[in-house]
Amino acid sequence: MIELPIVNKPEKEPRKRKPDWLRVKLPIGQEFKKVRNLVDKYKLHTICQSGSCPNMGECWGAGTATFMILGNTCTRSCSFCAVKTGRPPEYDADEPRRVAEAIKLMEVKHAVITSVNRDELKDRGAEIWYETVRLTKEMSPTTTIETLIPDTKANWEALERMISGGQEVVSHNMETVERLYRKVRPQAKYHRSLEQIQRTKDFGKRTKSGIMVGLGETDEEVFKAMDDLVAHGCDVLTIGQYLQPTKMHLAVESFVRPEKFAEYKVVGLEKGFDFVESGPLVRSSYHAERHL
Repeated sequence: MIELPIVNKPEKEPRKRKPDWLRVKLPIGQEFKKVRNLVDKYKLHTICQSGSCPNMGECWGAGTATFMILGNTCTRSCSFCAVKTGRPPEYDADEPRRVAEAIKLMEVKHAVITSVNRDELKDRGAEIWYETVRLTKEMSPTTTIETLIPDTKANWEALERMISGGQEVVSHNMETVERLYRKVRPQAKYHRSLEQIQRTKDFGKRTKSGIMVGLGETDEEVFKAMDDLVAHGCDVLTIGQYLQPTKMHLAVESFVRPEKFAEYKVVGLEKGFDFVESGPLVRSSYHAERHL
């Protein structure tokens, strides 16, 4: 039986008003409807919906979506994330086939797949990960795949199985700077996530990670996180604005201006990343095909 730690939720306070540069379009159009219908038909989960992503209208309107496997209930209780937390039901062994078929029907050129944390599973869900990627490659051999994988809690055998299905890119998000880890990711460890990225690189994969800003971090802490990631073999970095999903989640400390995101991109490239996607609305899977 998995024991979930008690996390002190932040006190409710009025949300800061979003600036103009964070406005997004409402989801409309035939492509949006097509993606939504496929997601419903195959009983799939997407991080677009479960994570309350602000880019859902743009991405679904372009015929793309980030699929979330292993259910929509996470065993972690990160204080920034909108995904439901609890004790997940038994996973669906047929899910890999349904995801692969949906990707084929959508004629996706670059597919992004992520998952909730399944800490209660001995293999952390690695076999479902492997089968999802393998079947997607089998049904759509020209589709490139990026997998945004969770923290395996140093189960390195599970990590190797997760990333051996044939995907081109493996992403694991740091989410925030080292000082804020206990506040933002109470069940994760900063250096353990860095080691996971290094092991993924050593396995021969193109590596990627992402952080949020606006949680009270300093520029110096962001730059240190960049240095740590480059030192541990990270090829691609995404930086985006944290947005509070509900009043029960961490409040936004600041809205970072677009000019600062542009500076982060320049600094990141100077530090050695192959590609940096940095902007207020950037999320880990936003425009994921660009660095390929």
